[in-house]
Amino acid sequence: QNTSFRNLRTTYKTIIIAIEIISATWKIMFALRSNNATILKTLRAAQRHVHSSAPIQKSAEAATPLVTEEEKESSGLMSRFIVTAEVTVSKIFPAGFGWQSSSIIAENSFGYTPETMSFALTTGAGDGLGVLAGHTLYYGIKKAVVDSSIDMNKELQTGFFLGSAAFCSGTVWQPLVNTLQGANLSFNEVFFGTWCGCGLAFYAGLRVGRTILSGFMSHIEEPTYDNHKTDASLSVAIGSATAFFVGTDAAYLPSQNFLIDIVGIKDGTPDLMGCAIAGSSTSLGFVTAQTGLNLVYPAKKCWND
Repeated sequence: QNTSFRNLRTTYKTIIIAIEIISATWKIMFALRSNNATILKTLRAAQRHVHSSAPIQKSAEAATPLVTEEEKESSGLMSRFIVTAEVTVSKIFPAGFGWQSSSIIAENSFGYTPETMSFALTTGAGDGLGVLAGHTLYYGIKKAVVDSSIDMNKELQTGFFLGSAAFCSGTVWQPLVNTLQGANLSFNEVFFGTWCGCGLAFYAGLRVGRTILSGFMSHIEEPTYDNHKTDASLSVAIGSATAFFVGTDAAYLPSQNFLIDIVGIKDGTPDLMGCAIAGSSTSLGFVTAQTGLNLVYPAKKCWND
């Protein structure tokens, strides 16, 4: 039990350190970008107005909109990280927690084994319900405490939509991992295979959900080319969350599992502690991938813009 607490504490410390590193990196990148932009603007202004009778005034007028654009870019990037944090707390952690909880129920209460479809469906349901419950609870609290204008009917529909996609990826996870491990693949091969497979399952769930749910849920957008691209970028980050969840399996090739000391759930770990570690593993995977997407994707092109 002491070992489990140490593992959980290590997980939380790792997440905090990762967030601090990401924040510091973003600040440095933006500072360098701002400094370079300022230098270039000054040089270009000097070249354009070297023979002008009023260079200072024109230079200032030309610089004003450029500064505004930089401020908008900074605000947009910060907004991406805020949304990332909200999604992690409201959906990604509850998804991992729900999957692990339902796996315990499936085995101990229903007698399902991990090789059965009943087990896969039960864990998929737990994953989806975790997303639905976490999303609805988070925005219910936010509405009561921060923003009374939040439309809870919209959030309930959104939670159901995302939960249905999570059901797909959550159901696929165990059979997919069983297949990859059964092929005697390395840990990294299982890791990336799960990333791709569950990411595709989540994407398929989003597209099917839009097709079906948009017919009777007014806040769910029907499939379009634009939301195809945003659904794809979100699915990449979700795939990462499911891949990091592979690290909770401390029994498979432990010497290759680079996550075992962070999110490994070992024999004797209390059930509640295991559920918390599972949620931490999906959160760590999601934040890791989404940080890269936040920094690389052009403005207004990522799912969280």
